[in-house]
Amino acid sequence: MPRVAYFPDSFHEVNGVAHTSRHFEAYARRRNLPFLCVRAGDRTPHLERQGNVWTLELPRGPLSIALEKDLRFDPVFARHMPLIDHVMEQFKPDLIHITGPSEVGLLGAALASVMGLPLAASWHTNVHEYAARRAEWFLRLLPPHESSAAGETIEDITMAAAASFYAAAQVLFAPNRELCQMLERLTDRSCLLMKRGVDAEMFQPSRRYRAPNDDDFVLGYVGRLSVEKNIAGLIRMQEDLERLGQINFRFLIVGHGAEEQWLRERLHRAEFTGVLHGEALAAAYARMDLFVFPSHTDTFGNVVLEALASGVPAIVTLDGGPKTIVRDGQTGRVVPEEEFAAASAGVLANPAMHQAMRQAARAYALTMSWDTVFDGVYRVYHSLLSRPYAAAG
Repeated sequence: MPRVAYFPDSFHEVNGVAHTSRHFEAYARRRNLPFLCVRAGDRTPHLERQGNVWTLELPRGPLSIALEKDLRFDPVFARHMPLIDHVMEQFKPDLIHITGPSEVGLLGAALASVMGLPLAASWHTNVHEYAARRAEWFLRLLPPHESSAAGETIEDITMAAAASFYAAAQVLFAPNRELCQMLERLTDRSCLLMKRGVDAEMFQPSRRYRAPNDDDFVLGYVGRLSVEKNIAGLIRMQEDLERLGQINFRFLIVGHGAEEQWLRERLHRAEFTGVLHGEALAAAYARMDLFVFPSHTDTFGNVVLEALASGVPAIVTLDGGPKTIVRDGQTGRVVPEEEFAAASAGVLANPAMHQAMRQAARAYALTMSWDTVFDGVYRVYHSLLSRPYAAAG
């Protein structure tokens, strides 16, 4: 089997990259595959070997820059390069796989070049759209016509930089076909689908519990509470539902982020749980009647798939990766953001439709296993290593 050195942007944090990376390592452990995961952490440098799976955890330092509540970027992370070199010499990888232009990913790409190894890169985050969303506080200070143009410029510049970085890889992965087509056009590299899986044993409808006197419709959201997730859409949805005369509903908000306090002050029909894991998270999903996800920037939407596995239909926007998971009218609704309230009210007012969607959501999720996802990734690895340039490396 290929000896894979994996350099993820994130591993311990609460986000999609970390979620996928943890499942990737777990897959390697189940199969006892030769797999080295080089990642950032909070403790002192630590190398661990269990069977064929090695993990090298390296701390971010005091100069790290905060990107999220639980995610940082260390501009001097290269200080760990001597130790990484030493471990790589021992492990002797056949290829390197990175997940993005973090300090960890940059080192992984540099090592692939220096060591003459094939490089695979997976796209997990629409960094160009995130950059534009994060700049909105500044763009609002500009006249409307200038604001729009500046936002597009930020997206274009960020996308060009990201494409240049990803073009260094011999093969790319992305979670939906639209992203693959975009990356192939911008990088002139082949891009293969790398969808996401779900633990259907953990996330399942049988965990549902609601108090006998609880008649509210529970609209759930799981994810970062940040501007790029468009959490303002939840407030708009609350106002629209109230205008429609709906009063027996509440939101169940799972997660944390920079905009949490702002959201708490405005979403008065809501229960905030903070970050949940494991069975507590699975029970929270199962309590929901509908999952609402107003993000326009997600590349896939792991949380949407977890909701479906829990028998919870999802309402998602017309753009972004989640629309590739939800089948409109069958496992949820795919509608413009301004129609979230009407779509939700329509489903909840029709118990037969709601029940059919719950069953269809669960049935679809059962087809989405992590083993299937990573089996496909390893098939691409085998193909990559059979190419002449890989043998020459």
